[in-house]
Amino acid sequence: MNQNNLKRKEEVTLVKKAFRVRYLILYLIIILCTYFVSSMFLPINYKEARAVTYKYGSRGGTVTEIQSRLKRWGYYDGSVDGIYGYQTYTAVRKFQGKNGLAVDGVVGTNTLAALGINQTDSTAANNSSKTYNNQDVMLLARLINGEARGEPYEGQVAVGAVVLNRTRDPEFPSTVAGVIYQPGAFTAIVDGQINANLEQNSINAARDALNGWDPSGGAIYYFNPAKTTNKWIWSRPLIKVIGKHRFCS
Repeated sequence: MNQNNLKRKEEVTLVKKAFRVRYLILYLIIILCTYFVSSMFLPINYKEARAVTYKYGSRGGTVTEIQSRLKRWGYYDGSVDGIYGYQTYTAVRKFQGKNGLAVDGVVGTNTLAALGINQTDSTAANNSSKTYNNQDVMLLARLINGEARGEPYEGQVAVGAVVLNRTRDPEFPSTVAGVIYQPGAFTAIVDGQINANLEQNSINAARDALNGWDPSGGAIYYFNPAKTTNKWIWSRPLIKVIGKHRFCS
């Protein structure tokens, strides 16, 4: 092999090496770009993929909890057996329609939240960061009984939710008892209705509120327009009306 051929072969070898290096660099750049894009978008998709839904044919403890709540609230009259059948499906659709949700008969993230069921790794859990004892349940039930006896069940739960919303607001006491017994906060304390004969509905409503159901939409005030003499309360932004009560922020 003459010197020119040898030199040419070396040049070809160098070009091939340079091409492999460039190819490797390009490959690494593609990998890095793919990782960067994935890190921006995949967490959202991952959460969506993890979101648990319950539909016709589903079984388990969460289905039992769904049935129990719907039965307690008058949407479901079937057996609480943990089997998502036709009666559960139609009850879910009724509940969704009543609460402004997409009426599809599927219990997904929004419907679970409306039911007051916080789903974590397929296990129903209390969606409140606070813990409550039986005294809180009974005290809240007595307040609901005194303030909203005779109101729609949803409205009774909403009254309980207002108390709990106040415990999370820095402008109010941080405990159930502190909120309820804050001077002048509730008419039932002033007129003694908190001591009225306790109805089972009020206990159920207290438990539902403590379990996270908030029909009030996050309200921290409510009032009955036919009874209030407080002009200031009318200045509070209205969230919704349930029965005779206006719930406000």
